[in-house]
Amino acid sequence: MTLPPGRLRVDGYGDSPALSRELLALIVSGRKRAGTGLLWALEHDGEDLPQVGDIELVIDHRHQPALVTRLTEVDIRAFDQVDARYAAIEGEGDGSLAFWRQAHEAFFGRECARIGRTPSPDMPVVCCVFELLSVVPGAEIGPGP
Repeated sequence: MTLPPGRLRVDGYGDSPALSRELLALIVSGRKRAGTGLLWALEHDGEDLPQVGDIELVIDHRHQPALVTRLTEVDIRAFDQVDARYAAIEGEGDGSLAFWRQAHEAFFGRECARIGRTPSPDMPVVCCVFELLSVVPGAEIGPGP
């Protein structure tokens, strides 16, 4: 596989095989064009902050290459400052801000527990909008067995 030029990042979506397959399917369908990470988790894990133009090799739940994306927008804001426009671009559930908050509050709660932090409404999140460049053949995308 040949990757386009740009700073390369490796990232995944979801913290379970089922959630990973579901989120990758949303990306492939065109519905999901954004992803959000917890800044504290990136810092804890020693990862560089994403930047516009980064090429992301998205891995599936098996840690195998699944997709290639390019970041087109990156913004750090407080969890409670994420707006309806961004939630709709992220494309999960019904696309509403209420769904986004509920799903991400649960996910970031698990992330905070993993890194020894306490979730809060003002916890910093990294909001990344991307474009899908390619799907890697053989990736586990969609409903599982």
